[in-house]
Amino acid sequence: MKKNIQIAIDGPAGAGKSTIAKIVAEALGFTYIDTGAMYRAVTYKAMQQNIHLDDEAKLAEMLAASTIELKPSSQGQLVFLDAQNVTEEIRSNEVTSSVSQVAAHARVRELLVAQQQNLAANGGVVMDGRDIATHVLKNAELKIFMSATVEERARRRFIDNQKRGIDSSLEKLQEEIALRDKKDSEREASPLIQAEDAVFLDTTALSIDDAAQAILKLAEEKML
Repeated sequence: MKKNIQIAIDGPAGAGKSTIAKIVAEALGFTYIDTGAMYRAVTYKAMQQNIHLDDEAKLAEMLAASTIELKPSSQGQLVFLDAQNVTEEIRSNEVTSSVSQVAAHARVRELLVAQQQNLAANGGVVMDGRDIATHVLKNAELKIFMSATVEERARRRFIDNQKRGIDSSLEKLQEEIALRDKKDSEREASPLIQAEDAVFLDTTALSIDDAAQAILKLAEEKML
């Protein structure tokens, strides 16, 4: 009988983590947990309530009184915040450019990590983010650190924005992604780093399917 393992996928913005993690989870019959969407939901609510994104105490207080749910659907995973579908709203440029600021707060991370660990307790999950292998699921059976060049990640985000009808500049996206990399890797609370026992996967020249198949092959070995 194959084991229901935990698969942790980390990496910077635009590396393809979420898209590939969803494919891997579906192929294995596992639950996909998008931790980035949870931080985006917190950021979105804070902006809606005009809470300053540097006010850690107010953000934590707001989060403690909030309900964030990730629900699968035929259109992909839906994100509900206090019973309201905010799947599209949390992908706005405003939220995208501010989420690192919110994610840098230790208390916010502490509250969300507890939720994430509870969701993954029984295994059979694929979770992606920036500190999954190093902090959230330290004992995950399979750890992947996924990345790609800044130029390639910006190109992907540009194409994604075009599909969503969002006007953006490729050059501006490169600057934003490079800045987010810097913020994520230099923050005090659970910075973005590769876990010592993680497998590095460069997706710059890989198709989505190729990257997913590479992870599935590693997963099958761990599930035996």
